[in-house]
Amino acid sequence: MRRVVIVGYGMAGARLADELRRRDHDISITIIGSEPHAAYNRVLLSTVVAGTMTPESTRLHDEKWAAEHNIDLRLGYEVAEIDRASRTVTIESTRGASVLSESTEGPRVSVQYDALVLATGSTPWVPPAEGLVEDGRLAEGVVAFRTLDDCAEIEAKAHKGAPVVVLGGGLLGIEAARGLAGRGCLVTVVHPVGHLMERQLDPGAGGVLARTLGQLGIEFKLNSLAAKYLPGDGLILDDGTHVPAELVVVSAGVRAETSLAVKAGLEVDRGIVVDDALRTSDPRIHAIGDCAQHPGTVSGLVQPAWDQAAVLADRLTGANPAARYLGTSVVTRLKARDVDLAALGDVHTDVDCPDSEVLCFQEPSRGRYAKLVLRDDRVAGAIVLGAPDAAATITQFYDRGIPAPTDRLALLLGRALPAEAASPADLPSSAVICRCNTVSKGQIVSAWRSGAETLPQLAESTRATTGCGGCKDAVCGLLDWLGASQPASA
Repeated sequence: MRRVVIVGYGMAGARLADELRRRDHDISITIIGSEPHAAYNRVLLSTVVAGTMTPESTRLHDEKWAAEHNIDLRLGYEVAEIDRASRTVTIESTRGASVLSESTEGPRVSVQYDALVLATGSTPWVPPAEGLVEDGRLAEGVVAFRTLDDCAEIEAKAHKGAPVVVLGGGLLGIEAARGLAGRGCLVTVVHPVGHLMERQLDPGAGGVLARTLGQLGIEFKLNSLAAKYLPGDGLILDDGTHVPAELVVVSAGVRAETSLAVKAGLEVDRGIVVDDALRTSDPRIHAIGDCAQHPGTVSGLVQPAWDQAAVLADRLTGANPAARYLGTSVVTRLKARDVDLAALGDVHTDVDCPDSEVLCFQEPSRGRYAKLVLRDDRVAGAIVLGAPDAAATITQFYDRGIPAPTDRLALLLGRALPAEAASPADLPSSAVICRCNTVSKGQIVSAWRSGAETLPQLAESTRATTGCGGCKDAVCGLLDWLGASQPASA
């Protein structure tokens, strides 16, 4: 029996296990997870901080999952060593270790593999400000925003009316800031760049986003660096400004977790280098998710990891030996209450670029900004803030690569639909409805025919709507169409 060992029980590792078992009921699967609890959806951590979701509701698997799927799940374990010659990994228990299988081996054991998958994810990057780190650990009153345990610590310390600083104005930093503001904290975001979310937004969109969040009580210190942390008092910025804070939340970026790969002698650059087959420099070892470096993907986002999991599962089970990962067209959505933002493709093209057609509309007073980049009559990029209908429409054109309508303004404002997609019935089966969980129309139809005839049932069966929630209207539209056009399952 072929033995697959997965190192990392985060979103990438959990998804790979699901994909493997879906294709092959007999393949041996061992998962080694350093955290003491089951895998969870990191996309939803900001809603946990905001208090709108419980930690339990973010779980990807329940306690019975491993036993029900015949998976050797070892929680609270870390890999101490990879022996590439004998194809074994030595694991040792950390905190609260448990083995959710029939194995009775001790706290330090060797596990053999035929294929090893590194899904070790990434670790928070902490700015080099004086006092943030003490004796190799974050100082008292400083918390990273990365794990479910981090959320619990933030919740315990984020009291109503308390001043809180968020270090980092990227995607996760903004989500953390909005969640904390929703709890009644007085939030200040410190960001080293002149506008927010500079990877996904241009300066115009970043400015409108800051204004929108400002109306929700969040303040900003842009073009600013933290210079010194004063426990219980706050931060001193590089210009001498003092920002009061009882809590500092670090969300300043991540770095691929590559220490295990380096120790094993694998090729590592910014991440663990992989080819289109997701193989490392050792063909028996693979890497997916945030720890992997592939030219066709962007780190720090969920969709590439899940696309990689599907490709690797095809290859490891033999379901499709020709499967290759060629990259992911990413649509980034901000998961923040009262703010609807989508960004996709090439967003940094200037309006006067000779090789592109660029349209831009902004209405800062109402929190709306839309930018559309077209090349060869197709959507090449877009930023849509405060206009969910336009975001949904533009995403359809982008995903499917179909020609844009001649009425560009209608597309920019969300008033144009693809000619062949005027209703759910016209959408192809492959059309992605829920991007957070890569759920297609075909999967929703299949789940409905199997008895998932309500929104909660569909969410449980397919996980559609359980990410950012932006697809809820589309899923409800499909449910209405299915109920009206097809007989319910017996």
